[in-house]
Amino acid sequence: MKVILIKDVQSLGHSGDIKDVSDGYARNFLIPGGYAKPATQSALEKAEQIKAQKAKEAEGELGRAKELAKKLQGESVVVKAKADDSGKLYAAVKGEEISEALKAKGFEVEKNKVVIGDPIKELGEFEININLDHGLEVLIGVTVEKE
Repeated sequence: MKVILIKDVQSLGHSGDIKDVSDGYARNFLIPGGYAKPATQSALEKAEQIKAQKAKEAEGELGRAKELAKKLQGESVVVKAKADDSGKLYAAVKGEEISEALKAKGFEVEKNKVVIGDPIKELGEFEININLDHGLEVLIGVTVEKE
């Protein structure tokens, strides 16, 4: 039986995929659970329209991500932190603080996109990766100054 997946199903496929599954699996699990619907002609046409729309949206998102990557490339931010006289920080700099510094400069970067390899626990200059959508990575400079 051909079905169109409504939700992602582990080891079967993603939402919008058209799959050929056994009748029992479709009737007893997928359809009653709201994971799939029967692949009628009208449902197939609608699924194709939705797929085309998703592809168009993904293309737009990729363009926005590339534009943001181009703007962020080579950018640097300053983060203020409390430190002792020897330059050691009382608390490590977190992705949230770097994200806030980027927002102050006009860049919308979520804190979970900021990748800090080794914890930043001292004053100085560091290079940090920003993982954007669609696998794009950007290297930015972070300067940690005493508060």
